[in-house]
Amino acid sequence: MSEVRPFRGLRYNLQQVPDPSAVITPPYDVISDKQRLSFQARSPFNIIRLEYGQEHEGDSAASNRYTRSAATLDDWLRTGILTQDEQPALYIVEHRFQLHGIMKSRWSLICRVELADYQTGQIRPHEQTAKAAALDRLNLLRSCRANFSSIMGLLRSENGEAFNLWRSLCDKAADMSAADDEGVSYNLWVVSDSSAIEEVGRLLADRVIYIADGHHRYETALRYRKEQLEASPSSTGKEPFNSVMMSLMDSHDPGLVMLPTHRMVQGLRPEKIEKLKDAISPYFSIEDLVPPLPDPSETIESWLRTMEDERRHGVLLGVYGLHESKLCLMRLRQDADLGKAMSAEDLQLWKDTDIVLLQQIVLQQALGIDTLEKEVRHLRFTRDAVEAASRIDSGEFQLAFFLNPAPVSSMLDASDAGRRLPQKSTYFHPKTPAGLVINPMWDD
Repeated sequence: MSEVRPFRGLRYNLQQVPDPSAVITPPYDVISDKQRLSFQARSPFNIIRLEYGQEHEGDSAASNRYTRSAATLDDWLRTGILTQDEQPALYIVEHRFQLHGIMKSRWSLICRVELADYQTGQIRPHEQTAKAAALDRLNLLRSCRANFSSIMGLLRSENGEAFNLWRSLCDKAADMSAADDEGVSYNLWVVSDSSAIEEVGRLLADRVIYIADGHHRYETALRYRKEQLEASPSSTGKEPFNSVMMSLMDSHDPGLVMLPTHRMVQGLRPEKIEKLKDAISPYFSIEDLVPPLPDPSETIESWLRTMEDERRHGVLLGVYGLHESKLCLMRLRQDADLGKAMSAEDLQLWKDTDIVLLQQIVLQQALGIDTLEKEVRHLRFTRDAVEAASRIDSGEFQLAFFLNPAPVSSMLDASDAGRRLPQKSTYFHPKTPAGLVINPMWDD
């Protein structure tokens, strides 16, 4: 795999910023405009001012949100808001959170990872991406020469060996602790001991890294490296621009959680919706779930629990909007001839993968949403099933498709086969926040 390296991270000076919870944010791509304003108001030193600044009327090539981020970074370094660790280090993070009333804990290792083109197979993507966000991140990287948030990477393991090692290196009090608005707490340890760093290097020496979250940022780092190499033909290959900051997780971490992202459909001709049941009948049987409960949230939670329980009997999708305010369960027929809808290669890889069957049979074949342009026009995504149902009830959208959590193995297998799942197929929860540590690209 690509080489894993320690680095001299930039971190908030707790003497000047005593409340780290006030300065961390989720990664930029899950922050709404309203949330961005809230983070800005929370602290004058919130990482949002570096990671995801606002555009201003009159912005130009010489003065814009990217140049303002760079100026703010310089100012925080000069005034001691941010300080740089004296020794190269690895950074271990424990994420503590509740899911369905159960406390969970997930561990990750933040480090520099040597960049490698996808073709090498050392770093493997799993999801399709759009281009616009990548250009935004490139402009920020050009101006600031720093990674403000880490790409989430996954290591395939058999016995949780990486998970066990991360925990074993945290035998003292955390160097920093913070919490976010969703009640997730984060403990960070700085590991600069050379023997511990060597032990990590040995464990990871032959590992492939799967990108769990942050494809745009990884592709941005590749493009930035290309620019730097063209400008510096005498590069040694060890310069910081040859690597990117990653947060590495173990596929067998008991706290690893991958949540579904539901689909909402809008703007289709009414006859398309009316003919949906007939169009998918060779593949899916449809049955109504129990009528809704008095409380909408309880109703949705009940429906999702039922879907998760029933998934063990076979592929199962939920569709809301066909029968008034009821959720319909779409069960894959045992006699379904999937070869009529999927290639032999897809059938071998994804015949039991809910999101791919939804994409290829229901969205593309039955509803005609079969190009990226049509996806942009007709599809929206949400992790909030209650929100999805309410937007159907309001008439804003026509249908909502609810999904079960995908198994992590489906992501790893797709990556190993050199294939990508549809966009927004996976959502690892919780995200590693921006603001725990910054990777400066100017420091060796």
